[in-house]
Amino acid sequence: MSVTGRQIALHVAVILLLAGLDHVLPVYHQGVFARIMVLAVFAMGYNLLFGYTGLLSLGHAMFFAAGMYGASLTVYHLGWTLPVAFATGIGCAALLSLLIGLLALRTTGVAFMIVTMMFAQVFFLASFYFSRWTRGDEGIVLPQQTRQIDIAGFHLDLSDPANRYYAALCLFALVLLLTFIVVRSRFGRVLVAIRENEERTRMLGYNVFANKLSAVVISGAFSGAAGAAYALLFGYAGSTFASVQYSILPLLWVLLGGASTTLGPLIGTVLMYYLVDFSSDVLARVLPGWNFSYLGVVGIALIVLVLFFPKGILGTIRARWARWLP
Repeated sequence: MSVTGRQIALHVAVILLLAGLDHVLPVYHQGVFARIMVLAVFAMGYNLLFGYTGLLSLGHAMFFAAGMYGASLTVYHLGWTLPVAFATGIGCAALLSLLIGLLALRTTGVAFMIVTMMFAQVFFLASFYFSRWTRGDEGIVLPQQTRQIDIAGFHLDLSDPANRYYAALCLFALVLLLTFIVVRSRFGRVLVAIRENEERTRMLGYNVFANKLSAVVISGAFSGAAGAAYALLFGYAGSTFASVQYSILPLLWVLLGGASTTLGPLIGTVLMYYLVDFSSDVLARVLPGWNFSYLGVVGIALIVLVLFFPKGILGTIRARWARWLP
């Protein structure tokens, strides 16, 4: 089988595996995996900018939150339908990423990281300033009746666990397909060239600024799609999702799974999510009353992973044993 055939087969197998998990997982883990798939979309958006283009951003929480508020506020205050609200969320994130990209891409390296973080902090504080509509840290809870779709006699309730799981899976599969197409296209190869040597890429005649701006917009749109889906599937939108913590988390997920790999963001998100979940339970059961933080366990596990998988799990596997991995 050709390399392309192997890569396509691997992606199809992962999507089929996720679809099959819905039939064997308990209800709790079904909900966890629905959440993981949405957050993995967020990580895939981040990976396009960081892993493939080499731009380290600490402001992606604002794109996630822009999608989240764009969808939730229009449903909650204006009564818009879910498809329109979802598209609005993506549009808000894409427009915001375009504006931020036009300004932030005038800087490079550490300055780019700091500028994006400052813009994200402004967005975070703005979510409190306009708490009359956003309700700040308390957040907005979308009523169950607003999370239903009726189109041509077809009824879909997104508060139902099975519907929520498959909606998250459809979004994940679509963004995974788009990422696969983008990174294998001429545009994707130019992004990698910019990451490896920006000056040489410019000397070859490519418009570096335009390509980097396109990467920021696509990355922001993916992140916004994840935020909009999170609000509509789980019925909540709050300022916490715009905090700097949610700009660091996708960076950790991508580094753990493997930067510049298409499936690394999913692996990193699954690992990090269950590492936090299980370490809390294990500490409470094995060392009751010791008041150990789960963050200590997570930190040790991350150090071990970085030592033995310096390029992330999938990135290291690709470098050592399977160079055909996408």
